[in-house]
Amino acid sequence: MNKVLIINASVRNKKSHSRKLTQLFVENWKNKNLKDSFSYREVGLTEIPSINEKWIASAFIKPNERTKENQSGVEFSDELIKEFKEHDIYVLGTPMYNWSIPSGLKSYIDQLMRINETWKFRSGEPDGDYVGLLENKKMFILSSRGDTGYGENEKNEHMNFQTTYLKFVFGIMGIKDISIISLDNEEFGGEIFEKSKKKTYQRIEQI
Repeated sequence: MNKVLIINASVRNKKSHSRKLTQLFVENWKNKNLKDSFSYREVGLTEIPSINEKWIASAFIKPNERTKENQSGVEFSDELIKEFKEHDIYVLGTPMYNWSIPSGLKSYIDQLMRINETWKFRSGEPDGDYVGLLENKKMFILSSRGDTGYGENEKNEHMNFQTTYLKFVFGIMGIKDISIISLDNEEFGGEIFEKSKKKTYQRIEQI
């Protein structure tokens, strides 16, 4: 049995296309994996605090020197990291905002990206060699985008700071098994968008 964490990042609710993707994923996955359980983390409609000076002061204290008092700045971060570690599969639904990701998702990632919690330096000192601490995890990134051509070797690949960033940053944490499915042409609507939806929905159903 796998524990699946659904992460929704859109600031829109019922009109969100990325939420429709995660919903379709859950329906499809449940039909094929009857024993798996699902949890949800909302980072689009619920405010995720940005890191601050108090957070930094707590986060960089060595594990063997931590006390309840000096860790007070990362209490919420601890909660998010505990939840994240407890799951086996992650399904991240996110729109592309200004060629990148929503601010709530960035804050969520900042809360997760903790030295000696989700990653570390290989030597124990700053050495440019990062080691992810999350093992045997899988992630599905379900993205929605207004335009097209953001994929590998496509004309707008150099403008894609959404899925390329997400694959990189979660890879630093140790998640190497990452699948990306993107719904493009949202901005255009009409037949071109309907074709894109049909293709994307089929890919999700084939998982």
